Amino acid sequence: MAAILAFAGSNSSTSINHELIKYTVSLLENHQVQTLDMSRYPFPMYTADDEKLKGFSNSLVEFKNYIQYSQGLILSVNEHNGNLSAYFKNLLDWLSRLERGFLKDTSVFLMSASPGKRGGIGSLGITKEILPRFGAEIVSSFSLPSFYEAFKEGSIVDEGLRDQHNKALQDFLEKLSD
Repeated sequence: MAAILAFAGSNSSTSINHELIKYTVSLLENHQVQTLDMSRYPFPMYTADDEKLKGFSNSLVEFKNYIQYSQGLILSVNEHNGNLSAYFKNLLDWLSRLERGFLKDTSVFLMSASPGKRGGIGSLGITKEILPRFGAEIVSSFSLPSFYEAFKEGSIVDEGLRDQHNKALQDFLEKLSD
């Protein structure tokens, strides 16, 4: 049984990426899973001045500890104009200043969802490149395009996309059991 942390890279209370996280977590059995709603984790925009004057918030240290306690991370990133959201980039900035290797020995199932046909692949690609810098191993990934057509009543309704998602999830879980 692995400890898994699951969250979306969005701080929106109506995040479709958080919906994808909840669906993915609902498929897990025999794992200790903690799902975080990032709309409850406001972080100020990173500046070196704030770091020097105020240090690191208790909620940031707590969040880093959640990550480091987990063997696996299920993350779904949102996309703003083909890039990471400012919120998620800011979170990475703070975490990497707190501890550069905050993802050391962490296996990651990386996802993205978008209402558009590209499925957030811009943000997904950037995140695939950046997380290993902090020690993560991207085990598998999945992109869910056309969210409002492909996802209904809490589930992926498109059979092909559902199969892709399940395969990526199984690859991730197999890695955790190694």
